[in-house]
Amino acid sequence: MQKRHRHQVPRESQYCLDNMARGDSWRMFRIMAEFVEGFDTLSGIRRPSVTIYGSARTPEDHPDYRMARELARQLAEHGYGIITGGGPGIMEAANRGAMDADGLSIGLNIDLPHEQEGNEYVNLPLDFRYFFVRKVMFMKYSMAFICMPGGFGSMDELFESLTLIQTRKIKPFPIVLVGSSFWNGLVQWIRDQLYGTGKIEEEDEQLFTVMDDVEEIVQYIRHTVVF
Repeated sequence: MQKRHRHQVPRESQYCLDNMARGDSWRMFRIMAEFVEGFDTLSGIRRPSVTIYGSARTPEDHPDYRMARELARQLAEHGYGIITGGGPGIMEAANRGAMDADGLSIGLNIDLPHEQEGNEYVNLPLDFRYFFVRKVMFMKYSMAFICMPGGFGSMDELFESLTLIQTRKIKPFPIVLVGSSFWNGLVQWIRDQLYGTGKIEEEDEQLFTVMDDVEEIVQYIRHTVVF
C-alpha cells in the first residue's frame, strides 16, 4: 500500500484544483475583455456625463420615475450625457429623459438571473457580466452621481463612491442624494453613528448633498460640472 505524505493533496482534489485554475485563467481573459470593450467604447464620449441611479423596481407612474425622467431631460438639454445601469425603473426613466431631449443616453447593463433587462431608451449600450468592471466604468466616465431612492445596489454604488473619494483614490465629484424623506434617516445615522463616534471626519459629511427640487439639482450640477 502506497504511503501518502500528510501534506500531499489527494489525486481527486488535485484534479479539481487544476480545473479551478484553468477556469480562473479563462475568467481573467473575460474580465480583461470587458475592461477593453468598456474603455474603447466610453473613451469616445466628448461631453461630461452624469450617472443617475436608483431602484430598478420603481414603476412608471411613481413620482420618483417622473422626477428622474425630468431631471435627465433637463441635464441632456444642457449638453450632459446621461449614464445609467441600463435596466428598468429609475434607470429607464433617466435614459428616457435623455432621449426626450435627443441627448446621449448610455446604459451599462449587468447580466443578472432576474430583474435586470436592458431598457429601450439607450442609444449607447454596453453589457457587463462583472459588477466591479461596470463600477469602474461608472466612476471613470461620470462627472457627478445623482442618487435616487433605491435598494442594496444603489447603496453599494453610493458608499463605494464615498469611500473612493474619502481615501483619495479618485478626484472628488458631486454626489446628490435626491429625496430628503428617503435619505434623511441614513444621513442622520451617518452623523450620529459614524461621525458622532469618531469613525469618519467632519469633512466626510460634506462629500454629498441632499436635494429635492429638479431645477435646484440641475443648477447645482451646472455650477459644479463646468464644460
